Amino acid sequence: MLTDPLPPKHQLLQACRGELAADHPLLRLARELTDLHERRLCAAKDTIADRRFIDDIDSRRAGLVRDIDRWITLQLPPSHGAAHVHTETLGAVIDRLAQFTACAFAALASASQWELGNAWEHLAELAIGYDDLAAEVCAGRRRLPGGP
Repeated sequence: MLTDPLPPKHQLLQACRGELAADHPLLRLARELTDLHERRLCAAKDTIADRRFIDDIDSRRAGLVRDIDRWITLQLPPSHGAAHVHTETLGAVIDRLAQFTACAFAALASASQWELGNAWEHLAELAIGYDDLAAEVCAGRRRLPGGP
């Protein structure tokens, strides 16, 4: 077990941007998820895009989310008996961080000022939420769905 299994938000965001600062399983998986979200955004803009291509991307994302959730279950100690359950798995949170990162960077190229600010605000708020959740889960004050 790692002494600090969940990377802080700044490392996770760096990984989503392709700037892997450390060799950590969650950082690699976050980068892969962001790549898939970037491909999905491009495919969604393409009117000729094959729906099966988008479905394949979504299927691969679901597999990566499961990989994250399985890895986390093995790394974290059991939570306290009175710990409240979070509404989604950490894999789902990291997937949304990857999605928001892809959308925020795509907005740099083509969005209005309002849409750009909104995209970056969503990303920042979720990153703070991830950091809070990671601290609570590591301390055993919060548990994840399906976790110990």
